[in-house]
Amino acid sequence: MKVLYFAWLRDFIGTGEETLDALPPQITTVCDLMGWLSGRGPAYARAFADPALVRCAVDQDFAGLDVEVTGAREVAFFPPVTGG
Repeated sequence: MKVLYFAWLRDFIGTGEETLDALPPQITTVCDLMGWLSGRGPAYARAFADPALVRCAVDQDFAGLDVEVTGAREVAFFPPVTGG
């Protein structure tokens, strides 16, 4: 699965994308993935410290924390977007 990070998440983590070849079997939802990523080190923990400030898309569709990521090809994390 390709994981993309945008804006300040990219800045905190230090990369705009990475490929995760195998996730632990208990990682089934966006929430699970965010929690697992947070455990990968201080940069990830900082990026995902407040899940309310992070939005997600799974295979380019906006996704809530309870959306399934099993079998997804791409998961993107980004800050809330405002328009005008």
